[in-house]
Amino acid sequence: MLERLKTWARAIKRDVHALWLAAHDPRTPLSAKILAFVVAAYALSPIDLIPDFIPILGYLDDVILVPLGILIVVRLIPADLMSEYRATAAAAEHRPVSKGAAIVVVALWLAVVAAFGWWAYGNGAG
Repeated sequence: MLERLKTWARAIKRDVHALWLAAHDPRTPLSAKILAFVVAAYALSPIDLIPDFIPILGYLDDVILVPLGILIVVRLIPADLMSEYRATAAAAEHRPVSKGAAIVVVALWLAVVAAFGWWAYGNGAG
């Protein structure tokens, strides 16, 4: 049972990445592209519709909404394209993670937050 859950979770992760690829590919139909972007962005976002700290309900969006969104978008994307996106996403899963790139991204986010705080303070919000 645990192994099936791990396999399912890996498939969800792969499909979220595949949808992100689909959202940026000009061959993807526009309606599928828009919905793929929304589903992938929601799945990758740290902000949930129902916060995870709410018992039971907090994980319902992760367990129900994301897979349902993926299912809907996959049906809108031509099968050959979806197979290509899944293969690309699966190959990317096995690449090493760049800690340097992660540090750069975190530094950029901190710079944006600091700039926004400086701007807000300078405009009388603080």
